[in-house]
Amino acid sequence: MSTHLNKDGNAQMVDVSEKLHTKRVAKAKTTMQFNQESYNSLKEGYVKKGDILSIAQVAGIMACKNTSNIIPLCHPLPISHIDIEYGFNDEDSELQITSIVETTFNTGVEMEALTCATVTALTVYDMLKSVDKGIIIKETKLLMKSGGKSEYKG
Repeated sequence: MSTHLNKDGNAQMVDVSEKLHTKRVAKAKTTMQFNQESYNSLKEGYVKKGDILSIAQVAGIMACKNTSNIIPLCHPLPISHIDIEYGFNDEDSELQITSIVETTFNTGVEMEALTCATVTALTVYDMLKSVDKGIIIKETKLLMKSGGKSEYKG
């Protein structure tokens, strides 16, 4: 039987009440690709809407804190730390967005880290769409998770 289905086959939130509260960390990354004009605007940092990366960072943090309102069956979590890091690849006109999310709770923060990186990327797109509607959000993936029963390094 699936952990997300009850005895009648209907959706249910997994019961995590018996799990131990431990420190749990997840890291996710989204890669974006730009044309040269939009990449130059990104590197300059500002467009008509404002400071691209600062606004995207706030959006990612807000989304992370609200993951359980977006993803059905996700548990609301007491997030203890969120960090978003940016990396530039000038050769390929790419931006890497890395989110790191931490909690001390009885379930992990993988969905929060993935949501954080994704919404940060969507906000960068929104900030730059007047320059280039062809921006590509290439890949979002979980890089690692620790704490709880399983560890993961992707």
